[in-house]
Amino acid sequence: MQEQIRKVASRVRELREIAGVTVGELARDLKVPEAEYAAFESGSTDIPLGVLYGIAAHFGVELTAVLTGEQPRLHVYSVVRAGKGPSVERRTEHQYQSLAPNFAHKKAEPFLVTVAPAPAESAARPGSHPGQEFIYLLEGELAVRIDGHELLLHPGDSLYFDSGSPHALFAAGAGSARLLAVVL
Repeated sequence: MQEQIRKVASRVRELREIAGVTVGELARDLKVPEAEYAAFESGSTDIPLGVLYGIAAHFGVELTAVLTGEQPRLHVYSVVRAGKGPSVERRTEHQYQSLAPNFAHKKAEPFLVTVAPAPAESAARPGSHPGQEFIYLLEGELAVRIDGHELLLHPGDSLYFDSGSPHALFAAGAGSARLLAVVL
């Protein structure tokens, strides 16, 4: 996973340098402290998905290109067979599988997400990103913190929210939680 974090950081740094944007300018535009952003770009700290989403939007590239280094090319349809979507390892407790990596100019980013159990005090720190998000819980129990509110979701429950509000997800039961997440 550490190697993937370094590769993503390298792609982000390259995008910034090609655009002639300084670390400080990009950090300010993303509303991230400059030292924290510099740690992201060095590869020493994992970049939260919300920040990656903001970076992709800032530079006008597909999120898939930032995550995988591959530019999506399909325009009519894209099929991802069960279990075959590329894995996007962002954090040890969250595993993302991209469900539409090859479709160009997507209006939404769908992911199958597995959230491993974690003690509440070590649950993912809140993140935010532009747009909206839809979650449909497939398995397990999922605790969601949004802007100071905590919700508990069970299989079949769904949630739609403003992803610009600080939010965090963590498995609430003894096992993992699996969900469909669509970032708009």
